[in-house]
Amino acid sequence: MKASELIQENNQKRALLTEENEHYYTNLLLYIRTKLTLSEQQSEEVLMEMLDHLIEGQQDGKTAIEIFGNDPKGYADEIVSHLPHENKRNSFIFMSEIALNVIGWFLIMRSIIIPIIGGETSEKVYVISSLLLIILILVMTGLGVKMIFGLISQSSFDENATDKKMMIKAGLYGAGGFLVIAIISFFVKEIGPSFILPWQASLGIGSILILISWLMKKSRI
Repeated sequence: MKASELIQENNQKRALLTEENEHYYTNLLLYIRTKLTLSEQQSEEVLMEMLDHLIEGQQDGKTAIEIFGNDPKGYADEIVSHLPHENKRNSFIFMSEIALNVIGWFLIMRSIIIPIIGGETSEKVYVISSLLLIILILVMTGLGVKMIFGLISQSSFDENATDKKMMIKAGLYGAGGFLVIAIISFFVKEIGPSFILPWQASLGIGSILILISWLMKKSRI
């Protein structure tokens, strides 16, 4: 089964768990899934094996603590230590997919802003400035994804963690990241050779890039 099929089956089978066992298992699941360097396929296979084992034990009247132990984080760390890393080719495809998606939405947002600002100057694209801005956006997006997954991973076994705290931290990062991008784009807005890219072309190219990203995702899962 593909990773996407395993995820779907996992979602269905978790409904069979008691509230206590579901809470224990979900923490394990979130902790393992947020380890982005691990093989997604192998991770989902192990998670499914653990779920099947838990469901069997539950039918015999056992709890997750009795089956996996009272140190879920330690158990999860042991599982993670034995899982292989994601194939470099798959990692490259995944990162390319995200990059195309981000650039596509950047171009679409540009196509929306240009008609509002108006004028030929707003349609002018400075090559180096644009490349620097795109790279900055990709870096900030990558760091944002890593930070959010890190927050989820840290809160998996922290009973004091709340969604509100996570949202505040994510919001502060988002606001700070936007401010950094805005400041840097202001100082590097006219560097290098330039050409005119009408908003219609920006919209078309952005839509194509998002479509390619979507097709890459469909083929991957």
